[in-house]
Amino acid sequence: MSRFVVGRLALGLLGLVLLLPGCTGRDEAGDPPTVGQTTASVQGEASREPQRSGPPIRIAMSAAFVSESGTGVYAKLADWLARELGRQVEFVSGFSYGTIDEMIDDGAVDVGFICGYPYVLKHDRPEPVVDVLAAPVVKSPRYKDQPLYFSDLIVREGSRFQRFEDLEGATLVYNEEKSNSGYNMPRSFLIERGLTKGFFGKVIRSGSHEESIRMVAEGEADASFVDSLVLDYDREKGLGSAGQVRVLMSLGPEAIPPVVVSTQMAPELRERMRAALTHMHEDPEGRRILDEALLSRFAPVEDAHYDGIRRRHALAQRTGFMSLR
Repeated sequence: MSRFVVGRLALGLLGLVLLLPGCTGRDEAGDPPTVGQTTASVQGEASREPQRSGPPIRIAMSAAFVSESGTGVYAKLADWLARELGRQVEFVSGFSYGTIDEMIDDGAVDVGFICGYPYVLKHDRPEPVVDVLAAPVVKSPRYKDQPLYFSDLIVREGSRFQRFEDLEGATLVYNEEKSNSGYNMPRSFLIERGLTKGFFGKVIRSGSHEESIRMVAEGEADASFVDSLVLDYDREKGLGSAGQVRVLMSLGPEAIPPVVVSTQMAPELRERMRAALTHMHEDPEGRRILDEALLSRFAPVEDAHYDGIRRRHALAQRTGFMSLR
């Protein structure tokens, strides 16, 4: 999701990055990204601290509780975790959903901030590669102090569209096929309403929620289903094109994108990380980082929290309606 680079380059990941297929922008295909555009290490003030024991913990991000404009908050979070755990932490950013998926599958990263949809697909394999660790809780009253979010259907401010039905034959832009809010939720919405013959006139892919918002704001597309976390963050901060669109309707609430951990991580370290995240709001520095991200806390969650996403995916498979149209 993010195309931003945070912190210093992670030399330990250099060889890995050059071997992995990926992208720096809105496409899965194309030339491999340069290291300077793709990966970063957050090691805190390591030069002034005691040596941290054990191999580095690598954290990657594809889905976020902030927009691309706020990616720097992950650097601060990783730095905070490094101090809490007494371990070196490397933050990896700048890759597409697909590349982050591959890195998690290959064990190249240990912890991921990912969308709930790819989490479900990974967890439900015969041999799961990830488990859910915790989930963010957004401060805004809209989220009712629960680890939930929405898929917001947006149109350009001042457009003629007033109801969903008005969008028949319009151009829809979506971010990515493995996005719950951008694809899985709207797909099940169409199925449930019997709109599987082709409701939209044109459907195009943008590669990110931020780009979808921009395209709608600038009239390059009529509408998009976007992650409410991204939209709300940019509206609150006055960033991007969020102020130039309006919400026509919202789907959800649904289980918020989780923090997941590789099943290869030692159980003891996994529990220490879970405890650190879920008690982060009790620490003064942790509280400042959460405030910057517009979060109240991280909450412990179980796999069943994501059953709604499973049901939406199963509905698409059962009906054979896998592509938005």
